[in-house]
Amino acid sequence: MTMRSAQQSVFSRRVALQHAGAGFGMLALRSLLAEQSVAGPLDRATNPLSVRSSHHHATAQRCIFIYLPGGPSQIDLFDPKPEVTRQNGKPLPFEKPELFRTETGNLFASKYKFHQHGQSGIEVSELLPNIAGCVDDICVIRSMVADNINHGGAALQMHTGEQAFSRPSLGSWVTYGLGSENQNLPGFVVISPKAVFQNGPLYSSSFLPAAYQGTWIRDLENPIADLKSTSVTRQRQRVQIDTLRQLHELRRDSQGKAEELDARMASFELAYRMQIQAPEAFLIEEETEATKRLYGLDQPHTAPIGKQLLLARRLAERGVRFIQVFDSQGGNNIWDHHNGINKKLPENCAQTDLPVAGLIQDLKSRGLLDDTLVVWGGEFGRTPTAEGADGREHHPFGFTMWLAGGGIKGGHVHGATDDFGWYAVQDKVHVHDLHATILHTLGLDHEQLTYRYGGRDFRLTDVYGNVVKDILA
Repeated sequence: MTMRSAQQSVFSRRVALQHAGAGFGMLALRSLLAEQSVAGPLDRATNPLSVRSSHHHATAQRCIFIYLPGGPSQIDLFDPKPEVTRQNGKPLPFEKPELFRTETGNLFASKYKFHQHGQSGIEVSELLPNIAGCVDDICVIRSMVADNINHGGAALQMHTGEQAFSRPSLGSWVTYGLGSENQNLPGFVVISPKAVFQNGPLYSSSFLPAAYQGTWIRDLENPIADLKSTSVTRQRQRVQIDTLRQLHELRRDSQGKAEELDARMASFELAYRMQIQAPEAFLIEEETEATKRLYGLDQPHTAPIGKQLLLARRLAERGVRFIQVFDSQGGNNIWDHHNGINKKLPENCAQTDLPVAGLIQDLKSRGLLDDTLVVWGGEFGRTPTAEGADGREHHPFGFTMWLAGGGIKGGHVHGATDDFGWYAVQDKVHVHDLHATILHTLGLDHEQLTYRYGGRDFRLTDVYGNVVKDILA
């Protein structure tokens, strides 16, 4: 094609866009043609979310990460410490690490009773009676460790593997590596009605192509704003997108690769397809009354997180690859109990215990738990010593998270902290190890899942991380 004929072709398509209606088309076109590609190579230009082969056999096809910002207290929920109870009020009998924020006081025993549950006999706090009923499907990791004692850095590490700099989030890496089973819905969805501290970087695609960014759902009544056009019909939209793609291909012919344009065109296509399936996926009111009760939608204190988790299940069964649920109903870091823990912790547990257990039971009854990985936890835990009269400080030295489904060993406790619950002393699991294990269940080798940027190959676990094989079924 000569330059003159190419110019004439561009002009004719612009005319077509004007007749197709639309200011949207010309604005989008000007934006597209003005941008220069700055991203790394995008080898899935036409469809970034197309399903791709895993590195090895996957035991999980998707992941639901239930994130409790602020840090739930392991000593009050999953890691009973009789020695702390016996020495309640006495000083910690060894020196605390240098990495510390606020000097805490003496040992602070949990006031809550622990009981053994299920055939596995795992001890769980009385604050979580419903999750305790699912304990034979859960693997409790009591030996988690992280590197940062502040919310910002610790939350970043839990989600991106990095404490300070911008890095792609876990969900972005997963969708980059595997694509999505449903081409009419986003591959990575974040459900958080309220903004969480630093929530943007927690689901950012960073230097990965923009197609792998998390889609934030903050209004469950209107999950995706402006999904449908009020000015043009779907048929007219189809004409617009087709014309934009033709113009884009002309640019490719004349200037070579255009990765940012590829990602933008893919987002237009996804938005168009979402108009068909997304509205139905978010209709949680169509669920049976029994299912709604299972998630606590009939009770005002459990309904907010219950709706989030029920939506997560609906998205999971429709092929969304990674779903992150933030417990943000009370605002930022609602599990951050520096004071009043004996009042606030029971409230948090009462709001989440029934819905979380409902998710596990619902997935299991539908045959989805076998290949859906569920992850529960915060960025760190809480100290076994007191902060003030009735609080606990941040604690990354030995805390608890749990996993269920997706090839994880149920009814199992992994690792242990010392008698005072301060340090992880047996089978430590670093955040990098957790990430490596999550990727492994999804069929991804954390050492092979890389992206070249800025002259080096990056990966979620950087140069660290080992799969925790002892927790795999």
